[in-house]
Amino acid sequence: MRVIAITGTDTGVGKTVTTAALSRLALDRGSRVAVVKAVQTGVATGEPTDADTITTLGGCEHVVELVRLDPPLAPDTAARRLGIAIPRVAELAGRVQAVAQDRDLVLLEGSGGVAVRLDTAGGTLLDLASALSGAGDATVDFVVVARTSLGTLNHTELTVDAVRRAGHPVTGVVFGDVPGAPGLAERANLTELPRVTGLPLLGAIPHGAGQLTPEEFRTECSRWFPSPGWLDQR
Repeated sequence: MRVIAITGTDTGVGKTVTTAALSRLALDRGSRVAVVKAVQTGVATGEPTDADTITTLGGCEHVVELVRLDPPLAPDTAARRLGIAIPRVAELAGRVQAVAQDRDLVLLEGSGGVAVRLDTAGGTLLDLASALSGAGDATVDFVVVARTSLGTLNHTELTVDAVRRAGHPVTGVVFGDVPGAPGLAERANLTELPRVTGLPLLGAIPHGAGQLTPEEFRTECSRWFPSPGWLDQR
């Protein structure tokens, strides 16, 4: 089983739309795909979740949300305010493994960045990845979703360094929300970010992609990720 952990340099950088696009691309390439949202926060009852967005846009039928908390806060902060404990990442890892049965690929979307605590014991997406890679035949690599705007070089380098120090490979970077009329910083960062991180730019998703119809979204995915062969790695 291969797990691709999708993290961001911050919240709101386009992780969910990226996850939806990657799920569509992998399905189109013949993979049996499951998507897992480890912890969802900030969604009131009845509102669409990240899992709903991924299902609608990408068309994956195996999308699972492990934990949901209403407050629009980091998971451990939300849980503490509610006076509850989130299952520890070791338990979440077991749930991911259960979802992954008979799947070739699992896309695991985190919450915010890699240092965000997913449980009330301090576990992060890095810890969840370690728990998964230490169990059975699972392999875990990361995709980092970044902004194009000023400051992204620092944020992305810090994120990539944190993932590598935790012992996990980083496959590449995705720009999750590219403006239609990029300024000087955005244009420069399209080339500077691969240079400073030493990682390939896997894809660039335009601003507003999440508002496309499902048919338009699925058609456009191949334009945003022109060389998706890395998804076939096992």
